[in-house]
Amino acid sequence: MQDFLFYLKLGWEHIISLDALDHQLFVLALIAVYTFKEWKKILILVTAFTIGHSITLALSILDVVRLPSDWIEFLIPLTIVLTAAGNIVMKNKKQAQNKTNYYLALFFGLIHGLGFANTARVMIAKSQSIAIPLLGFNIGLEAGQIVIVFVILILLFILLNLFKINKKDWVLFVSSGVFALALKMTLERIPF
Repeated sequence: MQDFLFYLKLGWEHIISLDALDHQLFVLALIAVYTFKEWKKILILVTAFTIGHSITLALSILDVVRLPSDWIEFLIPLTIVLTAAGNIVMKNKKQAQNKTNYYLALFFGLIHGLGFANTARVMIAKSQSIAIPLLGFNIGLEAGQIVIVFVILILLFILLNLFKINKKDWVLFVSSGVFALALKMTLERIPF
């Protein structure tokens, strides 16, 4: 149980800490087009991301998949750039964007999972089962993402209902800001 709680806390911190800006920006870009009423869709998106994250984390820990860390550090903000750009380009095609976002969340979760793989590989000994650490980490990650989503949705609810901000303006503003920050991160991490 102590191992489970350790990895649960690690998963929580992986998404909630100040060092997790890339994950937080990705979640923000991913859900920027949704409202509080669409919480079920958002939960599916966040879970798809966690599933992708879990798959590559497990494969990396088992040494099935391994990529150079400089490429992973480059690809992570690139996924954020692409997600934010998709919000801007597809702003008038909500249904198509909803379907695309599910695939993006899963696929980009695969890439993000590799970002923590090197650390996890060192932490989880070869003789130790990876089931408990992965379960704890992923539950912590999912819980942290849900908290971030909830905070974003409350902010959006306040902006839309109290301040009467136009939803399309919100999507454009948030996606443009996320795009700019992630593009800066991407350009700083070019591995070649």
